[in-house]
Amino acid sequence: MKRAHRTLSLAAAGFATVLACAGTASAGTGPTPADRQPPMSSVPSEAGNPLSARAQAAGVCSDAYQIGTTSYAYRGTEQIASVKQFYSPECKENYGYVWVWKSFLDKGINFDLQVGVWSYDRETLLGARTEFDTHNQEFWGNGADTVDDCTSGDGTLTIADEQGGYSARTSKRC
Repeated sequence: MKRAHRTLSLAAAGFATVLACAGTASAGTGPTPADRQPPMSSVPSEAGNPLSARAQAAGVCSDAYQIGTTSYAYRGTEQIASVKQFYSPECKENYGYVWVWKSFLDKGINFDLQVGVWSYDRETLLGARTEFDTHNQEFWGNGADTVDDCTSGDGTLTIADEQGGYSARTSKRC
């Protein structure tokens, strides 16, 4: 019984430490990464380029940069897409971003894709954009007014005749 009590006490202390370290920064706040170089071209990339034609069509502000971690969607053991979250200080908006890997696209499978920003505060996907029966590689969500929310970039790739979807969500930013 003493060991169980000690384990619970350690777990509670660890949880309290995580909460204490969580801070109060908003999902889109904080300094711009010092080593961030603004894009020099409009070429789409796995890293996400807010100057690409698809980003501009989605209304992504040109100063947007990645916040949080990159997450990956898997189809079985195959990595098929990466998901990121971006923030624009100028527009004060967050954006979801998905890049589908060439190795998956080479299979010639059309798919539906939804991308946006998951708000933990509102428990909903905001700034969502969906493309149906596509074979594109780059996907941007619409701007989401979520800089005061806890958020993640969120993406789901769905293939006809396959149950469920292949999803990924980036780290939670608060």
